[in-house]
Amino acid sequence: MTAAAAAGHIVERDELPTGIRAKQIMSMPVLRPDRWTIEEVEQLIDERPGLTPRYELVDGELLVTPAPTARHQRLIFELALKLQRHLTTHALGEVFLGPSELKLATGERYEPDLFVLPAVAGRRPIVSDAVSSPLLVCEALSPGSSRHDRFTKRRAFQRNGVAAYWIMDADAEAFEIWHPEDERPALIDERLVWIPSGASEVFELDVREFFASAKDEGPLPG
Repeated sequence: MTAAAAAGHIVERDELPTGIRAKQIMSMPVLRPDRWTIEEVEQLIDERPGLTPRYELVDGELLVTPAPTARHQRLIFELALKLQRHLTTHALGEVFLGPSELKLATGERYEPDLFVLPAVAGRRPIVSDAVSSPLLVCEALSPGSSRHDRFTKRRAFQRNGVAAYWIMDADAEAFEIWHPEDERPALIDERLVWIPSGASEVFELDVREFFASAKDEGPLPG
């Protein structure tokens, strides 16, 4: 196991324009004989009435994801708060939440639930059209996004050299942790430890406490 994940178990999973809107299937890849282009996906994003659904382009495939659930939002927001406190204290970087766009070297289009960009000389990262090298990307599983998060996007993030990719599974109350060289994830269900590049201190998360904090009628986080 790498230094970025501890106190869990290793598991292996089997690899399981006009007229555009008529082809959309929520939470599914939108298939067609030719590949989708970034221009077509940008058009869909410009035309959507709000911030959802989420449109992403991976290997010429359009991925469409509906609005997140309330618990999904709670978990992502609470994780963002915990990460940002650590990142700010140690001048490591900044957290961004979807639908912020993450630009990677392959030119595909991603809107992760959460990602972290590294600081530049101890200051906030430059947010522009430049290609990014995120310290971390995190997706929260939903019933329709599991295969894309675990396989389609995971492989793309590994190809792009994303330093750490976390898949948050609220049903299992665990995180799957991936790195570029991994062939299978570390399954973390007790204590998650993350050491981003340039860090002098680790980020630690009590996984059981974290998921318990997002239950309905639970106490508000302090």
